[in-house]
Amino acid sequence: MNEADLRVEASKALAECDPVQKMKRVQSLNLNGPVDASLTLEPSMGRPLKPVLVSPGKVPTRGLSSPEGKAMLLHALAHIEFNAINLALDIAVRFDSLPLAFYTDWLKVAQEEAYHHALLCDRLKAYGVSYGDFPAHDGLWQMAQRTADSLFARLALVPRLLEARGLDVSPAIRTKLANAGDSESAAVLDVILRDEIGHVAIGNRWFGVLCEQRGLDPVDAFAECLVKYSAPEPRSPFNFPARERAGFSPAELQWLLHLEQSQSGSVKT
Repeated sequence: MNEADLRVEASKALAECDPVQKMKRVQSLNLNGPVDASLTLEPSMGRPLKPVLVSPGKVPTRGLSSPEGKAMLLHALAHIEFNAINLALDIAVRFDSLPLAFYTDWLKVAQEEAYHHALLCDRLKAYGVSYGDFPAHDGLWQMAQRTADSLFARLALVPRLLEARGLDVSPAIRTKLANAGDSESAAVLDVILRDEIGHVAIGNRWFGVLCEQRGLDPVDAFAECLVKYSAPEPRSPFNFPARERAGFSPAELQWLLHLEQSQSGSVKT
């Protein structure tokens, strides 16, 4: 019997509503299986009944001095990773006629995001909490919807903007968890940061391929995407060492440095 097409199987994982079953489907994807890049698929994201989605300002938070506060933070991180699973699946399902490596890159990312989600769910159990017990927001997936018609914009504004933000904030979150006595969760953040550098690097690499094909300057093209899609500009402070490891070019890092100085008011005009 012929093995099922990898992108078709990814579409089934994307459509799965149950988070546990979604992770099982993702982890069972055979990245060495057949891929038909010519298939035009209609991606459908399966949404679980929980967590309840609210605006970002209504997501509950507490200080990390309490177990509930730590659980809320871990829940927010688990939700980000759950969205990241769907984002990686969606980009492989939605966009056709690309090289084989494009699909295997992003489905490997989906598997690693599922692993991150599982690690955070295990940490939630230590606090007597499950994924879905707290409200969450939908910012990552909203950007996926806004860029559904453009692979170029998707690469610019999801891995290179929103997910790169994780490189900037993860060290501080890790330190807060460690200082609050949760060394186990801090260790999970170490794993996530290590892998996310690779995920952002994949986004940078494919964005660079498209820029080269179109004769575009990556810095200018990225800035234009921010304006065209009304996306928020990157916010300082930036984790420059992690971003460099993730493949941001010297010109891009210089642009970010100027942006950081501008945001801090240290640039004289």
